[in-house]
Amino acid sequence: MADPQFGHKELIEGDRLHAPNLPARRQNIRMRLLPVAALLALPLACSVPNLRSNESIELFDGESLTGWYADVPAADDNPDIEPSFTVIDGVLMSMGKPQGHLITKETYANYRLEVEYRWTDQPGNCGVLVHASTPRRLYGMFPQSIECQLYDGNAGDFWCIGEDIRVQNEVERRGPQEEWGVDGGKRRRILNLTDGSENPVGEWNTMVIECIGDTISIWVNGELVNVGYDCTASSGQIALQAEGVPCAFRRISLSHYK
Repeated sequence: MADPQFGHKELIEGDRLHAPNLPARRQNIRMRLLPVAALLALPLACSVPNLRSNESIELFDGESLTGWYADVPAADDNPDIEPSFTVIDGVLMSMGKPQGHLITKETYANYRLEVEYRWTDQPGNCGVLVHASTPRRLYGMFPQSIECQLYDGNAGDFWCIGEDIRVQNEVERRGPQEEWGVDGGKRRRILNLTDGSENPVGEWNTMVIECIGDTISIWVNGELVNVGYDCTASSGQIALQAEGVPCAFRRISLSHYK
């Protein structure tokens, strides 16, 4: 999340101002955290073959937005506004503007979500929200949820939107504890563990999000980038963002865990 209209860009820039060498800083965090993250993920990785059911759901059918609905504040008083989400040549497009969310009609728990996405022009901001519930919980637009960030160069960050989650070495990755929170003006961003997990702009990326109980794990192009636990939600809707620039999604597949 990083839109100045809704108060997010300054938080990201604030992190950079306090840490001008963010890639090196994140690399140092990664060196310290990856063994911990691997330990956290190991039970999940070992148990996945036994947990996964035969049921796999394509949340995007390649032809329509069946199973989804759009929540775009700008459309409240202008129903004829250009759509923020559409399907073009078999690809689900988040047009970036007007800003809003495409939200599943169903709720989900204990699953593996695989999302293939790419930037079609200039890279920018977008995200996948899990455990979404109360609409427009933050800044009159963002539903209560945990965001798994797609923002170019920061894929795999957590953003806390009315829900919270813990990670290892959280002070280093989130900032001073007294500034943590889940509402505007609080430190809601939690840095991911890696640099360089994303493919070059224009190429397809694969993000895998596993939500099991109160734990959320994220992989980008096969690399573990974040693990959170003690999440304040364990089920909810799934949402895609329109937040500034076009982003294409060609596959959104969900597998339930037993």
